Amino acid sequence: MKKYWIIILLLPLFVGCSSSRKVTRVDESQQIDLSGRWNDTDSRLVAEEMIGDALSRVWLANFRENKNRNPVLIVGLIKNKTSEHISTETFIKDIEREFINSGKIKVVQSSEARDELRNERADQQDFASAESVKKWGLEKGADFMLQGTINSITDAYNKEKIVYYQTDLELSDLESNEKVWIGSKKIKKVVKN
Repeated sequence: MKKYWIIILLLPLFVGCSSSRKVTRVDESQQIDLSGRWNDTDSRLVAEEMIGDALSRVWLANFRENKNRNPVLIVGLIKNKTSEHISTETFIKDIEREFINSGKIKVVQSSEARDELRNERADQQDFASAESVKKWGLEKGADFMLQGTINSITDAYNKEKIVYYQTDLELSDLESNEKVWIGSKKIKKVVKN
C-alpha cells in the first residue's frame, strides 16, 4: 500500500516535467522580441542605418577626391557598456558586412585575425610551392578606424519597463587621429509583463 502512495505522490512530478516545447524555424530577418533585450534585429537595424549614414557623409567624398580610391577601414573595439550580455562580435560583423557590400569601402581584418593570417603566411614560406607562396609586406593598411559604444538605460515600475539603447560610433583618420564622422542610433523598447 505504501508503494502506491509514493507513486501517486510522484506521478504529478513526472507529468509536470513533460514538455510540450515546439521549435519552429523562421526567416532570420523576421523581427521577434521575447525579452525586450538587445537582439539580432537591433544589431542588424543599427548597423544598416548607421553605416548608411556614414556612407552618405562628406568624409567619403573628400577622401575619394583627394586619394582617387576607396578608403580602407578597420573596425576596432565596440564596447558594451550595458548591463546585458551583448555579442559585440555579431554587431561588428553586421557593420563590416554593410561597409563591404556597399562597394564604397574596403575592410581589413582585426588584429587577432591578422595574426592568424600572418601565421599562415609564415607556414607558406616553408611548406608552399614557389608559385603559390604569398609574399610578406603586401598587406593593406587601414586609412580609418571605427570605434564605439553601446549604452543602455532601464526604467521600470510595477510590471512595465522601458529599455533605452544608444549606440555611438566614431570614425577616425588613422594618420591624423581626426574624427571624420560620428553617428548615433537610439532604440527605445517598452516591455509589459
